[in-house]
Amino acid sequence: MNKKKEILTIPRSDRRILSNIPDPENVRNLVNRRGASYQKEEIDPTDVNEIYRLQLLSLRYETNFEVQIKRAKQKQKVSDKHYAEDISVTGILIFSNSPNNFVIDEIIAMKFTIPGGSMPEGYESKVKVKAKVVRHFTKEVDGETRCYYACEFLQPLNDYMTKKRWGLSIFVASLFLLIVSLIVVLMRAESVIYFRFNKFLYLYSIIAATFLLSRYLFGIFYRNVPINPKFEPGVSIIIPVFNEEEWIHRTILSCINQYYPVDKLEVIVVDDYSTDRTEEKAKEMIELIHSEGERFKTKNRLSFHKLPQNGGKREALVAGVHLAKHDLVVFVDSDSFLEPHAIRNIVQPFQDPKMGGVAGRTEVENKFTNALTKLQTVRYYIAFRIMKAAESWFDTVTCLSGPLACYRKELILKNETAWLNQKFLGQPATFGDDRSMTNYILKTHRTGYQDNAVCSTIVPSDSKVFLSQQMRWKRSWLRESLRAFLFMWKKEPFMFLFFIIGLIVPIAAPIVVVYNLLYVPIMHGVFPTTFLMGLLLMAMLMSLAHLFFRRSKLWTFGIIFVLFYEFILLWQMPVAWVTFWKSTWGTRETPQDVIAKEKKLEKQKLRKSRFSILNRKMGEKK
Repeated sequence: MNKKKEILTIPRSDRRILSNIPDPENVRNLVNRRGASYQKEEIDPTDVNEIYRLQLLSLRYETNFEVQIKRAKQKQKVSDKHYAEDISVTGILIFSNSPNNFVIDEIIAMKFTIPGGSMPEGYESKVKVKAKVVRHFTKEVDGETRCYYACEFLQPLNDYMTKKRWGLSIFVASLFLLIVSLIVVLMRAESVIYFRFNKFLYLYSIIAATFLLSRYLFGIFYRNVPINPKFEPGVSIIIPVFNEEEWIHRTILSCINQYYPVDKLEVIVVDDYSTDRTEEKAKEMIELIHSEGERFKTKNRLSFHKLPQNGGKREALVAGVHLAKHDLVVFVDSDSFLEPHAIRNIVQPFQDPKMGGVAGRTEVENKFTNALTKLQTVRYYIAFRIMKAAESWFDTVTCLSGPLACYRKELILKNETAWLNQKFLGQPATFGDDRSMTNYILKTHRTGYQDNAVCSTIVPSDSKVFLSQQMRWKRSWLRESLRAFLFMWKKEPFMFLFFIIGLIVPIAAPIVVVYNLLYVPIMHGVFPTTFLMGLLLMAMLMSLAHLFFRRSKLWTFGIIFVLFYEFILLWQMPVAWVTFWKSTWGTRETPQDVIAKEKKLEKQKLRKSRFSILNRKMGEKK
């Protein structure tokens, strides 16, 4: 089966693969000349968020799109076609197959469209800017001579976007967020009038709307725990991997290449007996890191371990915890990539001794691959930046998500046996590892969310894989929510109310949808205008929140996602009600999947045997 080609934003490779590790010898600067031009004053070396911001402004991204050029003096379009090879906030490198005699310091006018995936989310747009030619050279590519021109924008792209699009986006999003919220409140007020006709339905409607609006309110006012430069606890990053040859090298590099003290960070890769080239790819990257990381002591801080047999993700994680030498352990999925400032940020809430676990923000790496990944991009952002941020107000984040989560090592070891041997209705729990461990932590400690601790992950771009993933998540959500109900009442009362409503609303949703869209129109001949309007407003709320924070053209996919969820994903919930004890993944060969497949084959053989016996008996009668 041919895999879809994932569209990723590709930064121009740096000759130093470990460019973000604090240099113990202080012989290099973390911010290059492009980012340094944005410094207003001497930068604090401990302010990793500012360092990262400046680095993002200086990053060049590999790309290939057409650029139309006019010479400023002649005011006429250059006939030869030009293409961009890389682009940054401050400039662009263009090439042509024929020389155009651009001279150094010449001002040219450019017109181009930045395609999705060429630069970080938010930059995909049509652009008309002026630029100054700062360098030119020729190079042989595929047997042809190319003429290259390095140009510096007179107005950096972030300033251009702010004036042309981002500022307007924020204003429009803010205005419409307010309007949509007011309409939702008014519609729920109207529901009180109809309360006497169907108490259950309209009570559900009022509760669901209030719950959702409160989440957005808490999420919008959320703030990160600020960085304390003196707080640098030891951290062990554990990467469990199974058949992830395509991405494991990038995951390993992102974990070791962190703005964190050399003697306080280690990375442990645990291979759950992969059957592809995962081990080979991982060791190749580790050897490359060791060859360039002598002064960063990588040989003592980066290791690879392979389990003797496939035992599942929890076995791999626990094996890594036992190898860890630091008091905090960070779990990172093998197809997830940490931003350089992720570890420095995610440890900050642990200044509170009662904090047991912290989740970072997960973004979609392959967001521009197709419509399915674009839907997930908006969903992921709202799920973390709004929903988890709202839970963080009460120090009760109910799921420390797998792509990036940090725990106290002692708590993992304390709950190790229960976690490894967890069963539900007699079936081993093989997925929902993150939500399950979160429940063990929440029994005795707090859990938090740190929005500045960012990673990106590869999400399913195939609908079959995506639907299997969503079914697993719904089953694990139901299973772990029932477990959490036993102790959540001990938490902050308002959070417990949140939890109860958050449990009831999704479970009852299919019944409410059937009642509104089928029962009422068929039995009473009333078109469900109010229900559909409410659905649209909820979709607008998600989309506008994404536009407000991300200033991206992908915001419209929030509306599509809500409709997609309502008419497709929602109907997985009734299936999950009656199958939430299942332990098969459906998309990978876990031990439980192998057992299930063997049972299925046995049943097929038994049916064939019975059918052949029946045919033989019928033949004998004839």
